[in-house]
Amino acid sequence: MNLTVSLRGTREVGNNYQLFRLIGLLDAFSEATFRKVLTKCIDDGPKHVILDLSKIDFVDSSGLGALVQLVKKAQSFDGGLQIVSNPRVTQTVKLVRLEKFLSLQPSVDVAVENVKNA
Repeated sequence: MNLTVSLRGTREVGNNYQLFRLIGLLDAFSEATFRKVLTKCIDDGPKHVILDLSKIDFVDSSGLGALVQLVKKAQSFDGGLQIVSNPRVTQTVKLVRLEKFLSLQPSVDVAVENVKNA
């Protein structure tokens, strides 16, 4: 799934979740397309979403804004959104005190377990 030149990824669908593994930059350039594609995927289901951002190089304020909107969207469908992070993404998220709201997880396996227990 090529979202933009600077952001690419894959989508896997499990029993009650969908997993997106993203690579590149989640910034002002890629944010609009990213948000549009993910919003449609949340609409289509499953309602629980896992975003693997462990290989993301950079997230700016536009990217954080998109993540917040996607969490709210998933919650409006009685689902949830979890983010598998890396040190760079975690640092950016903690800077704006969104680590709990964005449900940062240490690995995809932990996030999948959380969905199974939801």
